[in-house]
Amino acid sequence: MLNILRLPLVDRYVMRHVLAPLAVAMTIGLLVLLSERLVRLLDVTMGKKNSIGVIFELLGYLVPHYLGLAIPAALFLGMLFGFNRMSKDSEVDAFLAGGVGMHRLARPVIALSLVLALLSLFIFGWLQSHTRYAYRAVLHAVKNVEVFYLAEEGVFMQADTRTFILDKLERGSSAFERIFLFDYRGPNGSQTVTAVGGSLIEQDGDPRPILRLNNGHRLKLEGWPNLSAAEELPSANSGTFVRIDTPLGKISRTIFRPRGIDAREMTLPELWARLHGAPGADEIDAIRGEFHKRLVSSATIFMLPFLALPFAVGTRRGQRAYRFAVALVILVAYHEVIEQGAVATKANGVSVLITAWLPFTLLSLFALWRFVTVCFRLRKDRMQPIYERMADMIGRCWDLLMGKLGGQT
Repeated sequence: MLNILRLPLVDRYVMRHVLAPLAVAMTIGLLVLLSERLVRLLDVTMGKKNSIGVIFELLGYLVPHYLGLAIPAALFLGMLFGFNRMSKDSEVDAFLAGGVGMHRLARPVIALSLVLALLSLFIFGWLQSHTRYAYRAVLHAVKNVEVFYLAEEGVFMQADTRTFILDKLERGSSAFERIFLFDYRGPNGSQTVTAVGGSLIEQDGDPRPILRLNNGHRLKLEGWPNLSAAEELPSANSGTFVRIDTPLGKISRTIFRPRGIDAREMTLPELWARLHGAPGADEIDAIRGEFHKRLVSSATIFMLPFLALPFAVGTRRGQRAYRFAVALVILVAYHEVIEQGAVATKANGVSVLITAWLPFTLLSLFALWRFVTVCFRLRKDRMQPIYERMADMIGRCWDLLMGKLGGQT
């Protein structure tokens, strides 16, 4: 972390203007993204025991994923609003008059972007891989092992090979009345069970609950008849029972697949090792696309100060909103190009030089050209006509709309 107290006065002043909107944008962005996912998680875990704890655990695993989105957006907005405020209050002009150029004002945010780029590399390269797998493992456990906790009355539910329906459910005591259960066992046949009632019993040291059925009937088929051949029909056993106990789900160590089946669950060293291994053609394309996408995403954060500063300062105050709009459109379009480029590499084997590094190079050249023009040259901003046309077009549309509304009233 940067120790702001030891920075020169100019750097501390610039950082105060940038860090405040950066922190606000980061907080709001994370809250919005996590709130959207919270709604979907509530649908999955509603009614489950310890559902609040499970929700917070899942949200915690999602934080690194959303940090990867929030850090570049928050840094970009922080620099836009921070330098815009300094420019609007003529503080940039005062610095320039005092011999402090724009390149000097940009030095602390460039250092900040380097720190955040390295942090993002750790998030993209290591942290997201493990938390994404942990999120999927917990969600799998919620949906499969403990699916009886999420059952609804009068609705058919699926738990592994079992299909069941409950007539009456008491969530507080984990008890239910009148159950129909069909267990499909493939070539080994099936088992059909009906019971007057039952309950779920938790086990100490085992995540699998015990399904206890009381006073019921059971029909078990040892196989399936082959109607196209003259074979004996499979044997069937039926009977009644007073109580049956059976564990639900699988053993915890085999509840979910090992990490690394999906390329997004691999760390950067693991991706690098697989690139130089001998995977299949389809797999190598997915690994290559994921590996270079992470590197480009991290490197892009370092280029954001050079892209943001020219859009944040300007000579005409009334057009700052249009400059912001153009800057955000460029950043969003670039992010979409990188995402779709990674998909093209994974699906069709398109070279990463085209799908990842070419857009990054073009954005970097554009950002550096704009930065050098603003910092070291006195010529007029060549994008100024774009802002003026946008302002004129929006102004005419607004006047036309107000005129029509006024005519109607």
